[in-house]
This record gives sequence, C-alpha cells and structure tokens, in this order.
Amino acid sequence: MENKKIRVAIVGLGFGAEFIPIYQKHKNAEMYAICQRTQSKLDEIGDTFGVDVRYSDYNELLKDDNIDLVHINSPIGAHAEQSIAALKAGKHVACTVPMATTVEECRQIVELVKETGLTYMMMETVVYSREFLFVKEMYETGELGRIQFLRASHQQEMAGWPGYWEGLPPMHYATHCVGPVLALPKGQAEYVSCFGSGRIDEHLIPKYGSPFAIETCHIKFKDSDLAAEITRSLFNTARQYRESFDVYGSKKSFEWTLIEHEPSVIHTGEVPERVTIPDYAHLLPKEIAPFTTGGVYDSDDNQHLSFIQGAGHGGSHPHLCHEILMALVEEREPYPNAAQSANITCVGILAHESAMAGGEIKRLPDFTFV
Repeated sequence: MENKKIRVAIVGLGFGAEFIPIYQKHKNAEMYAICQRTQSKLDEIGDTFGVDVRYSDYNELLKDDNIDLVHINSPIGAHAEQSIAALKAGKHVACTVPMATTVEECRQIVELVKETGLTYMMMETVVYSREFLFVKEMYETGELGRIQFLRASHQQEMAGWPGYWEGLPPMHYATHCVGPVLALPKGQAEYVSCFGSGRIDEHLIPKYGSPFAIETCHIKFKDSDLAAEITRSLFNTARQYRESFDVYGSKKSFEWTLIEHEPSVIHTGEVPERVTIPDYAHLLPKEIAPFTTGGVYDSDDNQHLSFIQGAGHGGSHPHLCHEILMALVEEREPYPNAAQSANITCVGILAHESAMAGGEIKRLPDFTFV
C-alpha cells in the first residue's frame, strides 16, 4: 500500500502551479494532468514542468478515467461547482479555500462525499503552516496547559486583485482565521455572532451588497467551554497584511507578531519571550521537504500575489499535498475532511449573515458536525 500512486490533475495554473513540482517529487503521486482555460498558459506551464496531459475544458478532464484526485485552484465562485462535478465524476477532491460561497453548496459536497465514499479536503494553508505546527506541538506536549481562549485575524488589502474580489464580504473568505482556532483544540463551531464595522467605498458595495470594512465574529465551540474571536478586512482598512492567531493557555500563551518578519511572543505567566518559529520540514518525506522554504513563486521575478502577501503561506504547501495523498493511500480521513471543511467555511458565511442582521446568533447546521 505504501507504494500506491495517486494520479493527480491540477485545475487552475496561477497559484496552482506551485503544487506541480511537489506532486512530481512525492513518491505516492503521479502528476498526471493540468487544466487551464487559456491555451497559451496551459502550454507554457505544461512545457515548463513536463506535464503532457493537458485540458482547456474542465468537463473533458473529468471524463479521463486515469485521474484519481482533482486539485482545484480556480476562482472562489467556481470551487463548489467544480468540486461537486468532480465528486459526481468519481474523483477525489482537494480544493483551495473556501469550500463554497453558500451553506447549501457546502451541504451538497458533504452529502456527495457520504454517498460516494470519495474523499474531500479543503486545502487550508494556515493549519499546515510552520507557525500553526509550532503552537500545535506546544499544545500536544502540554506546554500551553489548558486552552482558555483563541483569537485570529486575517487583514488584507484586495485592491488590484481580480474583479470578483471587489466588495466581497470579509467573512466570505475567513477560513485562514477560522481554521487555526478550530483546528488546534480539534473543535467545531456551534454558533456565531458577528458585527460589521465601518464602510467601504460606495462603488464596491453593489456587487455583493456588503457595506462593511471590517467584520468581527465570536465563535462558540460545540460541546466545549471554549470561544474564539476572529477579525477580517479586505478594503479601506489601513493595516499591513496579516494572517495571525493567538492562543491563551493556563501555562503559556502564544501571540502572533504584530509586524511581519518580527518575532512572535510566548508568555509564561506574565513573562514575555520573543521566539523564532522553526521550520517543520522534518515532518515530511525528504523528497518534498525543501518545498517548505522554496517553490515556483519564490524568486524575485516570478512571484504570485497570493504567495507574496501570504509570506509563502508558512511553508504549508508540501504538508497539504502530503496530507491528502497519505489520506488516500492509508484510506483514512484527511484534516479537514468534508464536514470539517464545511464547518470552517460556514462559520464565515453565517458570520456575514449575522453581521447583516445586527449580530444575530446563527447556528451551524448539523451536516457540519463530525
């Protein structure tokens, strides 16, 4: 079983190209096919990486019986539609965040996974970043003690990004801050309450009908005494890019750096200590370990905007590929699986609904619970 190879097709070759060499070097993957609507881009990437099977039509790709796993890196609005189509075509799915843009789409994906027995994983970068793995290790070894509270933020200026981002409700792209606060204690969100604050430029509002510059949400955990707070902004808010999480424990607490590239802080009691986060490449097979610190988009003349702003996504890409491949090889659930991905994604969707309703409590649907 350990020699089993998963035949992978990557859909979307902007940010998605980052994963091609990782799959090519992983012993349990065959980097089989790529898909991109623009033929020139498709051929450029295919020639660069030596991938011969190429599709400019996603529906044609899904007819290829050689494909085991479809890794989707399309624009947000296509995630659910393409995931649903892939599952119906008998393919396992790895999809970049978020899982979907509506609760109903999340439900359909979860139900399809149950019906087909196929595997779905939302490729949430933060829960495989070196920062998260560092705090996870502290928690699992008992250094933090009992977790008392979690906080996360994702603040990003989206001016200059593709047009579908303009005016997007902040919480509709909240998985980078929802993911770590749920993943660390292996928790599930039961209900949320969210407030919107401030106002974005008037021309940005009509596309989604969302006026808020910032949305701040409290999450109540299911079957737990824990709660968490998350903050999101996308436009008209002065702040350096930040994907962060803080964890407050009974013995130690971890606080993300306020300024990128400066040290984070561990508090032992009331005593603070600056800490440099180590890399976690040692958790990976040696063939893909170098990709925690380098990849397709790490040179000065070849940088994707998501990679620049996301600080390389914390070295998470090879961890994500390894997790989905090992889940398929070992016939186990990945993290996050379909229901967990829906719980993480629906927090953001329902948080925005709550903000539009003045902070009204919104409960997560039962299909999001494991």
